Amino acid sequence: MNLKNLSEEERESLDKLMLPKWSKYIPHTPTIKQQAFLWLNDFEVFYGGAVGGGKSDALLMAALQYVDIPGYNALLIRDTYTNLVKPEGLLTRAHEWLHNSDARWKGEQKQYIFPSGATISFSYLDGPQDHFNHMGAAYQFVGIDEIVSIRENQATFLFSRMRSRDPDSYKNDLKVLYDYTEEQIESFYSFYKSIPLRFRAASNPPLAEQIARGEWVKKRYVNKDTRGDRIFIPAGLDDNPHLNKAEYLTSLNRLDPVTRAQLLKGDWNIRVKGRMFDRSWFHIVDQAPAAARRCRFYDPAHTAPAAKKNAAGTTDPDWFVGCKGASTEQKLFYIEHIRRWRKHPHESEQAVLSQAKIDGRETSIVIEREPSAGVKLVADYIRLLAGFVCRGYINPKGYLMDQAMAFASYAEAGNCYIVNGPWVEDALDELEVFPDGLHDDQVRAMVGAFNELVGTGQTNIRWL
Repeated sequence: MNLKNLSEEERESLDKLMLPKWSKYIPHTPTIKQQAFLWLNDFEVFYGGAVGGGKSDALLMAALQYVDIPGYNALLIRDTYTNLVKPEGLLTRAHEWLHNSDARWKGEQKQYIFPSGATISFSYLDGPQDHFNHMGAAYQFVGIDEIVSIRENQATFLFSRMRSRDPDSYKNDLKVLYDYTEEQIESFYSFYKSIPLRFRAASNPPLAEQIARGEWVKKRYVNKDTRGDRIFIPAGLDDNPHLNKAEYLTSLNRLDPVTRAQLLKGDWNIRVKGRMFDRSWFHIVDQAPAAARRCRFYDPAHTAPAAKKNAAGTTDPDWFVGCKGASTEQKLFYIEHIRRWRKHPHESEQAVLSQAKIDGRETSIVIEREPSAGVKLVADYIRLLAGFVCRGYINPKGYLMDQAMAFASYAEAGNCYIVNGPWVEDALDELEVFPDGLHDDQVRAMVGAFNELVGTGQTNIRWL
């Protein structure tokens, strides 16, 4: 097709096909990235990267696209009410866009109602139970701003609230609520059934304070190897012509290098450092020396996924972790292998027994327990592992931070090695964000093995 030969009418038709569904309530023209975000009908799309990329605008635009159709309901979410109503927050922005329009604000419900009867509701997911506030609701659009501040289980719970109504109930409600003709009702339903179910999220990379809640976002939406068919639209300062870029850059340049790279460049790969470990301290090798003392230290947990909420309020429970360490005559410490799982107690017992047979009798086994609990658990494992050197370790109160600092100092001095394997990246990731990450199970097991083989252990350990 030669575009130069198109008539004006044909050009207009082509423009309509290429433009996303529009709404009179959107006050300005979207940027190219925002237009792509609005055009997509895929179920999950993530708009993220640098600050100033127009993320909040894009979410509000997307929520407004179908408010002319009766029965359409949208939900926009932040992590706290304070962030929802702050200057340029989602709700503040919605008030600016809609205050002189024919949309009605219902303050008690935190909801805009449009002449068609369509609604946009505003909410927040602060407490670990807040997602249950949406039980019974049905939305065709859910948008979450700064999703790295939201717990994964709460965000994905909202998938269960996304559905369209069946034809009979939809048409019956229009008959009862409005004075429409049968022809009008059929026309409305033809539009309604074409509304795609859309889950939309937007965010910058997680800052240090957001690691515990937000580390899942990169895996689900950004990493090409793990995001599946979910679409990621990166956007930054250069994609938003409405900003005073020079002024914004001056402010961002006052930040530390990691935070600046995250917010200015939208860099999801630069790592937020924890307060203790650096992955570069651990030398990756192909194998540990044969002549070494060996121990597999277990930090037990007996919770299958989604069975209960952990301290961070998620259904992402602790792992049962076993770290196999080795120590040479020169006091070099090797992390030879880490195995972890989430299983029920009987399955965990079989996994520990199977791993003991693989490790061999020359590898001693240590199982951690709390000072006031776990006696029976350790006793059961000692019976199960008859023929292997196995004992229980009672962790003193506050031991983890003290012994982790000793482990970190030893690693920083160049004395720690990791044998290469598929588990290494996960282990280093957890070390590097400790103690601010969501999980510390692998760190506990590594520290335990280090303390058993290299540390001063005997002054702090009581054995069963």
